[in-house]
Amino acid sequence: MLDETDRKILRALQCAPRLPFRRIGEVAGVSEQTAARRYQALRRAGALRVVGMVNPWVYGAAQWVTRIRCRPDRVAPLADALARRPDISWAHLASGGSEIICVMRSPLGGPREDVLLRQLPRSASVLDLSIDLIIHGYDAPGTAGWTGYGDSLDAEQVRQLTSERPPPAAGPPPPPAAEDAPLLDALAQDGRTTHTRLAELTGWSLSRVARRLESLEGSGTLEYEVELLPERLGFGLNAILWLRVAPAHLERVGAETARLDEVPFVGAISGENNLMVSVITRDPEDFYRFLTTRIAATPGIDGYDVSISLRHLKKAASLISRGRLVPPVSVQGPSGGSRHRNAAATDQPR
Repeated sequence: MLDETDRKILRALQCAPRLPFRRIGEVAGVSEQTAARRYQALRRAGALRVVGMVNPWVYGAAQWVTRIRCRPDRVAPLADALARRPDISWAHLASGGSEIICVMRSPLGGPREDVLLRQLPRSASVLDLSIDLIIHGYDAPGTAGWTGYGDSLDAEQVRQLTSERPPPAAGPPPPPAAEDAPLLDALAQDGRTTHTRLAELTGWSLSRVARRLESLEGSGTLEYEVELLPERLGFGLNAILWLRVAPAHLERVGAETARLDEVPFVGAISGENNLMVSVITRDPEDFYRFLTTRIAATPGIDGYDVSISLRHLKKAASLISRGRLVPPVSVQGPSGGSRHRNAAATDQPR
């Protein structure tokens, strides 16, 4: 279980993923060595990964929520195969093991590689398939993500950490250059790779590494994600709520729900259930309290369905193997370079 020092370290990383351990130690009230040791312990346990990723909007990728109802005896091979596809991110096995929920990246309009959509309905494993477009995310860019483990930093500490972020870039982010591939590959494996190590891997000077990172981060092309595996932190029940909300209330309900501690991601989607809410709680009773107090107190919700997650398959940029976050496999991006990125901006949709 996390103690107060662990919680401060996690929160500091969510605010500033490449923050030096010296500064993390200052925030957490411990030495630089202790901060580094605590971080490495969480990382070795498979509970935490910091990853650098190419923003999917670089290539105009829309995000599609895909729900695949399968034969329970045939679901495992299909789920594992989907999780390893580069165009699939944030994948869960839900509903007692008979439903795969994942997010797929595919451009909106124009030529699309929709082999998946053509093949799945013909699979003997698939009983039903629904695909909805994520039309809006309620997590503001640069926010910290899920803090339901217990936020131990005060508002002033958070302000100091987040004030160092570059302001959001105007316009769509530009694609990385082909020569950026080794840099991006290294950051996809470990978003905290030092400038010195990045210089060794790229063959660049330290000053060039620093300049290129500043350019990629400032333009919005390069983003960082702090991936957490809730089960490793004592939060054993993850679920997706599919809410039905009238359009007149959608903006308010989405924004209010996104501020709840238990919620890492809220997205407006097409379809009858037009609000997708990811929820992380400790156990069934904790989830019940969330439904009957947090959700029940939000006016404008006309109905809901629930999908209980049975097993995580994939996070933002990591596969889950034997209950641990593991590094991704390099994939080729549209420009030919190696790319790693999720579709839904969050550990799952954030």
